[in-house]
Amino acid sequence: MKAAASGSAPPSAPLARPAPHEIDRRRFLLTAGGAAAFVVLRPTLAMAKKLGATPTGLQPWSLPDDLPGNPVDAARALIGSAVLAPSDWNAQPWRFEVEDRLIRIVADGKRALPITDPARCGMMIGLGSALENLLIAARAWGQRPTVNYLPHDGAGGVVAEVTWTGGGERRDRELFVAVPDRRTTRHDFDERGIFPQNRTALLAEAMEGLQFHWIDDPDRIRTVGEITFEATRQQVSDDRSQAEHWAWMRFDNTARKRGDGVPVDAMELGGPASWFASRYFRPGSFFQHFGAEYAAKQARGQVRSSGALVLVTATRRDEAQCLLCGQSYERMALKATRLGIANQILSAPVEVESLRHDLRRAFASGAGQEPLLLVRLGHAKSPGATPRRAVSVVATFRNT
Repeated sequence: MKAAASGSAPPSAPLARPAPHEIDRRRFLLTAGGAAAFVVLRPTLAMAKKLGATPTGLQPWSLPDDLPGNPVDAARALIGSAVLAPSDWNAQPWRFEVEDRLIRIVADGKRALPITDPARCGMMIGLGSALENLLIAARAWGQRPTVNYLPHDGAGGVVAEVTWTGGGERRDRELFVAVPDRRTTRHDFDERGIFPQNRTALLAEAMEGLQFHWIDDPDRIRTVGEITFEATRQQVSDDRSQAEHWAWMRFDNTARKRGDGVPVDAMELGGPASWFASRYFRPGSFFQHFGAEYAAKQARGQVRSSGALVLVTATRRDEAQCLLCGQSYERMALKATRLGIANQILSAPVEVESLRHDLRRAFASGAGQEPLLLVRLGHAKSPGATPRRAVSVVATFRNT
């Protein structure tokens, strides 16, 4: 026993060692634990590998100073300006067909929102914004663009055909410079008002047949905030409407992977809503009613923080008027960008039909006017850009 205690053993005795069953148990636990961890983490690791890869098919937020000389490259540059336009939930409901010096802008029905936008007005506003970006770029590059609206009664979803010739004066340069800088700002503004001269400049972008109604009185803004609260609450509470919006919400890094939709980070959520967004806004979730209440309060706060609100109306709420509305809005948004004024489209108050009357009354727009678009304006730090699908993804070239 003394020899064992001192670490020595008689020559005839074997060296002391752990029992074989102890080694087997230890190895078994290590092996089993590693296997279990691999099984659990394998999907996460695979997803991380995919999301960590360099994104493909994204359009850069930059434009050349001059139109390329090659016709194909020229068409690519013009479409590159168009795809930087905003659209409802960043659905990007457009395709482009190119034949020599003709570009067709086609509505992509797969990217429509038929539940919340059954008349396709919001979709046409996005297409009109893309069209206006294309025209602004053409003029800025010294081209003379011509537009044929809704050719063949919109057959095949074609909303416009654009042709262009050279030799024109460079125009719209100020707006062109703003195309890559324009952003949709979803966080609160600082409640500062808009200078009268800036108001005049923004309202001047209304195209024929449209009316821009402006309010900057705090009490009237609060009234619109309550309308926006109710409209947002109704949409998020409704499973069908929310399922449509849920399809365009992007969690983790999927916005860069897919090149569309609204990243959750860009929605400026706070508190539990930011931590549990995938549950708060999932249709049918137990937490959905919390998400509806949060989204409604957030929308109301966004409106209340505004320096001014603009309601765009027309005597008709058809696709042609909504297309022109999109063009007018884009020019106003680009002008606002140059003036350092943030903006955001608020879709819910216009999409919920039962609240349009209240919206008209809040802006005193008159019974004969149909609300097409609601925009809030103010001052805030510009957010980062949301992804856009590349020209190579959305365009078809048929040049011979």
